[in-house]
Amino acid sequence: MDLRQLRYFVCVAEEMHFGRAASRLGISQPPLSQQIKALEATLGVELFERTSRRVSLTEAGLIFLPEARGTLLQAERAIDTARRARAGKAGRLALAFTMSAPFVEVVSTSLHQFRQSHPDVLLSLAEMGRDDQIAAIDQGKCDLGIARSFDTLIVPDGLTARRLLEEDTVLAMREDHPLAQRPSVHVTDLRDHQFIRYEAQWGSGFNECFEALCLAAGFAPRYTQEVTGLPTLLGFVSAGFGVAALARSITLLHPEGIVFRPIVGYRFASSLWLIHRERVSPAGEALIAGLEKSSEQYYRRRLGHSEESAH
Repeated sequence: MDLRQLRYFVCVAEEMHFGRAASRLGISQPPLSQQIKALEATLGVELFERTSRRVSLTEAGLIFLPEARGTLLQAERAIDTARRARAGKAGRLALAFTMSAPFVEVVSTSLHQFRQSHPDVLLSLAEMGRDDQIAAIDQGKCDLGIARSFDTLIVPDGLTARRLLEEDTVLAMREDHPLAQRPSVHVTDLRDHQFIRYEAQWGSGFNECFEALCLAAGFAPRYTQEVTGLPTLLGFVSAGFGVAALARSITLLHPEGIVFRPIVGYRFASSLWLIHRERVSPAGEALIAGLEKSSEQYYRRRLGHSEESAH
C-alpha cells in the first residue's frame, strides 16, 4: 500500500464512479481499477461493491475512508514540515549565551526578529559560561553560542568564532561610594578599594584582564566575594561589599542604588563572539545572518556618531 493508492481510493469514494475519478486524477480508468484492486488485495478486504450500474462503499470501505483521509493529511503535513525545515522555517535550534548577552541590543534585536520571522522554529536557550558553550557546541549539544572574551576567541577544529561587537567595561558601585561622585574612574584610583568578581567559569576573562590591568597600575586587586550570577553580583554591590567590573550593556538594567562609571587610563574592552559549527541547519544560518546584519548596523551607527562628534 502506498499513498498513491490511498489517494485513488479517496477519489473513487468521493465520486462513486471510476470513470469520473479517473478523469479527475488525470489517468485512464484501467490503471485506476488495477490500483484499487491491488489496495484491496493488500488489505485483504473489499472496499467497493461494484455492479454494472453503480459503485458503493462496503462496510469496510466506509470505516477505512476517514482513516485514509487522515493518513493523507498527515503525510501532507510531514512533507510540508520537511520542506519548511529545509528552508529554515521549522525545526529546533539550541542557543547558548553568556549572561550579559540578552542586554546587548544586537542580540536582543536579532532574537526578536528571528522569532517573528521563524515562529515554527523551537528556539531553546541556555545560559552558559564561555568554555561550557564551546564544549557544548563541539559535542553537538548546542547549535550556536554567544560568548564574551577579552582576547581573540580560539575554538576547536570544526568550529567557527566570529566577533559580533566590542564593548567597553564599566564599574558598578553603590551610589554613595566615594568613587561614584566622579564622572569616570582612573585605574589608579581603585588601589584602596575592594572588588566583587565572577567565579572563573563565568568570568569570560574579566578576572584575569582586570587583575592584569590593576597590576599594570601598580597594585593587586582585593576581592571580597566570588559569585556565579549577575543578580548576586549586583546584590553584593548594592550591599556595599565592593565594586565590580561589567560590560557596558549591563548599564541598561538601571538597578536602584547602583551607578556605573567608565574606566579611564587603560584600554579595557571585551568582545561578544558568535560560535557555531562550520555546518549549521538552515534555521541556524538564518539566525546567524540576522546577528551579522544587526552587528553591521551597530557599527554603522557608531561610525555615524563618531563622524558627528568630529564635526
